Amino acid sequence: MVSVVLLATILQQPLPIPRSNAPIADTSIFRRLDLPAPNRVRTGTGAPGPDYWQQKVDYTIRVSLDPRTHRLTGDETIHYTNNSPDTLRYLWLQLDQNLFRRGSRGSFLFPDDTRFGGGAFEGGMSVSDVAAVRGTTPAGRQRAAAVPGAARRVPLNWVVNGTLVRVDLDQPLPPRTAVDVAMSFAFNVPEHGADRMGRERFGDGWLYEMAQWYPRLCVYDDIRGWNIEQYLGQGEFYLEYGDFDYYLTVPRSFVVAGTGTLVNRAEVLTPEQVQRLDLALRSDTTVPIISNSEVGRPASRPQGASPTLTWHFRANSVRDVAWSAAPNFIWDASGWNDILMQSFYPPAADSIWRRSTEIVRHAIKHYSEKWFPYPYPTAINVNGPVGGMEYPMIVFCRNRTNLEGLFGVTSHELGHEWFPMIVGNNERLYAWQDEGFNTFIGIYSTIAWRRQPLPTGSRGGAEQWAAFARSGYDQPIMLPADRVPSPLLGQAGYNKPATGLYLLRHAILDDSTRFDFAFREYVRRWAFKHPTPADFFRTMEDALGEDLSWFWRGWFFRTDRVDLAVDSVQSRPDSPATSAPGTFTSRVFLSSPGTLPMPVELRLTYTDGSFDRLRLPVEIWYLGNRYILLRRLPKQLMRVEVDPDQVFPDVIRENNTWPRGGGRVAP
Repeated sequence: MVSVVLLATILQQPLPIPRSNAPIADTSIFRRLDLPAPNRVRTGTGAPGPDYWQQKVDYTIRVSLDPRTHRLTGDETIHYTNNSPDTLRYLWLQLDQNLFRRGSRGSFLFPDDTRFGGGAFEGGMSVSDVAAVRGTTPAGRQRAAAVPGAARRVPLNWVVNGTLVRVDLDQPLPPRTAVDVAMSFAFNVPEHGADRMGRERFGDGWLYEMAQWYPRLCVYDDIRGWNIEQYLGQGEFYLEYGDFDYYLTVPRSFVVAGTGTLVNRAEVLTPEQVQRLDLALRSDTTVPIISNSEVGRPASRPQGASPTLTWHFRANSVRDVAWSAAPNFIWDASGWNDILMQSFYPPAADSIWRRSTEIVRHAIKHYSEKWFPYPYPTAINVNGPVGGMEYPMIVFCRNRTNLEGLFGVTSHELGHEWFPMIVGNNERLYAWQDEGFNTFIGIYSTIAWRRQPLPTGSRGGAEQWAAFARSGYDQPIMLPADRVPSPLLGQAGYNKPATGLYLLRHAILDDSTRFDFAFREYVRRWAFKHPTPADFFRTMEDALGEDLSWFWRGWFFRTDRVDLAVDSVQSRPDSPATSAPGTFTSRVFLSSPGTLPMPVELRLTYTDGSFDRLRLPVEIWYLGNRYILLRRLPKQLMRVEVDPDQVFPDVIRENNTWPRGGGRVAP
């Protein structure tokens, strides 16, 4: 590569001259991003401050499932710890099953026959016997959940508001104190639960995927107090962390997969199945726990007189629990790093899903090694009616048709164990911190699985995004999920933020190691906490040593488009009297007609076919959208091209090369 020497840079636009003493408003895209003022809870570096706090919610839940009526009934005791500086007089809880009440708010946004609709199912959650449980220890709470009346219960008033319920406490809850609240609840399980949960019929019975199945505390945080957005179907969840003990009573013929550790294996599994699980945990290959030939046979279930069994699971430091149950599950498993990888699927999926545990193992291992160690004891993939949905330690994936599709949905849903299960952002308001981050990390999981680069046009690539941006349907990433038109959610919530992070890592920074350090620091700082977009932006800048206000503003807050251009080129031979023999002075006239500036990658091609590469920083656009590069070159220029490798999502490629349509640079 021939060396080049910088002579000077000339800005084509003059500086504005103030005509009065009035302050000049800074409207540049490069102005500092207007973020909430930092404080001792959330610092200016993007890290949690010394006074950071969040609530803790522990649950003890007992439920029974009746497959004849598809009805779930149960009780829960909630231990709510108020770590905030505020005194609380009531609690807000989520009753997500009320989405399926006829006339719910979500039913007007998402009709019955759409993905997030209820399939014309008349459902809803009933709540009763709401009470404060007074005078209990942790052990006493267990007894209170198991035996009604075991502790003093003070009846409480409650008010249902759509998919929320307000529980009025009998006495104020001061800071640094806790309260136990108990209640009974029940609902009929929908067949199509807005593609988050539901049931599917097989010849030998129903397969259930159970989520949003118990009253869950809303988040009370330092940003907004109670987060009380209604569940409308498309927007997902925002939940507090805590510890769960939950008991599921199902028919004896059923096998259950659930978030957490199965506490009573000896009671609900055969001795051989327990041995197989222990073997699987130590194995790097798939071990059958219940094989296809064993499905539905009486010998695959413990013998006993009772028609039901109660499965007991325990999960710590999670924001939710979900489970699945069926009489026809094939079950296999393997291990990595003391993590039990598991797959549950009906025989109808066997030809594809026998590879599921291998995919689970790949995803957990890849994400752990690249971003943050997986902190939980198990990772579970379940095949059923739900297209693709994630919960702590367990995901629901429907694909039964091809291995490539199964890998894509499994890798994506398991990526959610990092966002938002470990990093607990508000999905209902900021889907991009959940879906976008996960789509981004999924790019590298897919590359590692295929052992080859992604094909052109894949998510994350510049050209696929530029094609969509040209359509005019771009939406701001910062819109809450329920306010994005459903056909555009995949672009606004998934694709655009993933493409932006890929662009930042590979093109804007031009140094992936710097990006990886900053992104890992974000995960480390906010693991098991509640970050906001401002915390992410500040952490990335803090760890990168870059002011990226222009990029956050144009890509995340607005729908600015990238368009870089070579307007013209001048090149003349230098005088032997003033310069070295054979050199040429060249001016390259660049512009940024698009509203989102970018660094400029240039390829300078000479008349002998050789070329030089040159990178110009984004700061060249500080004073306007035109820039003149002045260079003394060792050869005559023939061609100048912006972004020759097409790593930037440039919406107009026709102006990226000079001369237009071929030919040579004019003197």
